[in-house]
Amino acid sequence: MNYLSQEIFNWIWIVLFIAIVIVRKIHERRAGERATLKRTPIVEATLMLLWGIASGVLPFFCIFGTWLDFVNLPFKIPSVFGFAGTLIFLISIWLLHRSHVDLGKLWSSTVEPESKQILVTEGVFKRVRHPMYSAHVLWGIAQILLIPNLIAGPLALVLIFAVIALRVPREEQALLEEFGDDYRLYIKKTGRIFPKFGAHP
Repeated sequence: MNYLSQEIFNWIWIVLFIAIVIVRKIHERRAGERATLKRTPIVEATLMLLWGIASGVLPFFCIFGTWLDFVNLPFKIPSVFGFAGTLIFLISIWLLHRSHVDLGKLWSSTVEPESKQILVTEGVFKRVRHPMYSAHVLWGIAQILLIPNLIAGPLALVLIFAVIALRVPREEQALLEEFGDDYRLYIKKTGRIFPKFGAHP
């Protein structure tokens, strides 16, 4: 079985992390929006902040420090897992980019639709209602495969699922109030985070 140096996959994670942050910032600027936690309930905001630490800070501690060495996996991981993590991270970056492109200036970091006048159901939104969250889930899976640490690896995925569980129902309620039956029909045709196979968009 093939085992490459973990350092290679550490640097892959660093490069892809920088790439996904750049993608987000570019699209924030194009949409004229900045990510904000204003009007976000305290528990949800806390989880989002913790997710930010888990996805963008702890891996650096793991790679460049020794604070988390006590929960490093005690055995080498076959390189195929690192390659799989790389591929999944690349898909995550593409999906985040594509979601922003399909939304354009309709993207907002808040739950309320506000000025949104159009229900976007094309592109990556054709099968998934919240593809940006899908991208973050894929990012979390990739981190598990690239960072062999029992805290820095899985914590981001755990926290993003917690954020999704709190935030998405509020988003969908706001969208139902905004778009009514159009959104109800959209729900029947699509999956929330993962595609609904067998549905006919």
